[in-house]
Amino acid sequence: MKAKELDKKFDDGEDVLKHLELNKARRVEQEQKRVNVDFPVWMIHSLDKEAQRLGIPRQSLIKMLVARHIEKARA
Repeated sequence: MKAKELDKKFDDGEDVLKHLELNKARRVEQEQKRVNVDFPVWMIHSLDKEAQRLGIPRQSLIKMLVARHIEKARA
């Protein structure tokens, strides 16, 4: 099926999921890539304390803080 046909079916309110291969779907630039970062012990303790206060894992806190910094730098 061509993209125009699929778009028309979608626009007409038809169920297009049966035409998609969802097992091959992926979100662009959302794939995970492991990186290793060394932190001083005092910083790990501070991260753990804040993560516990927020009720989230350390890794989530680090991602959140990095994302905030990047968004702020872009603005």
